[in-house]
Amino acid sequence: MRIKINHVLFFIDSLTFLLVLIVALFPSNFLRIILGLPFVLFFPGFILLSALFPRKGNFTDIERFALDFGLSLAIVPLLGLALNYTAWGITLNSVLYSLSAFVFVFSLIAWFRLRKLPDAEKLALQVRITWWVKRSLVEKILSIILVFVILSTIGVVIYTIAVPKTNESYTEFYVLNSEGKATNYPDHLNLGDTAEVTLDIVNRELQNVTYRIEIKIDGDSAGSIGPVTLKNNEQYSTIASFKPQNAGTHQKVEFLLFKNDSPTSYMDSYIWVDVQ
Repeated sequence: MRIKINHVLFFIDSLTFLLVLIVALFPSNFLRIILGLPFVLFFPGFILLSALFPRKGNFTDIERFALDFGLSLAIVPLLGLALNYTAWGITLNSVLYSLSAFVFVFSLIAWFRLRKLPDAEKLALQVRITWWVKRSLVEKILSIILVFVILSTIGVVIYTIAVPKTNESYTEFYVLNSEGKATNYPDHLNLGDTAEVTLDIVNRELQNVTYRIEIKIDGDSAGSIGPVTLKNNEQYSTIASFKPQNAGTHQKVEFLLFKNDSPTSYMDSYIWVDVQ
């Protein structure tokens, strides 16, 4: 059975338009995954190859199918890289609309190029039941490998969608100077002077967490801050002051961060001071 390439282009454009409508009107619909897989893995390469080589006979069936798939895997990351340097960034909508525009534009180019060719020279899809029987052993092996690679890629995409990776949980803890920079700490003091630093905590633990901070100078307690409870992605900043009680060089001022009711410190940071 011979299918005109114009009909295939119209079919792909229709599915692309349908996908845009589904994402816009029904963002959680499962159909967007079903249509999204060929939209990402096959449509861009097929459309581009049809626009570049609208004349039949440039490639064999297996070569064209492999190029359609391979080009799609190359086009989508390159498009994402380009979007990264625009004001839109890499989002669902920016990728969807830009890739849809790519499909529509190159479909139009392919259609115009096909119009200039005689019917006998136009690219067409041939659906033949006896195709497998007439292939050589090498072609059969390559076809099996290609199908395996495509199915594996689709399987990985489906698994990634169905089982999204859980975000890593952690806490950010910074000791900064009075200007909010991790440099030029108060490192030379006179006995009796009080020094100050800025302490920043950012909760990335994916849950509410209660923090407290203990300050020690050469192992001796020099004050505490908290407790303070932060929501996920919430930041806490405070001024911490400390006053050395003894003269001496190279005294270690520690800032120990405790999480919830843990008796052991979760994170720690320190600076060195000389006291005259």
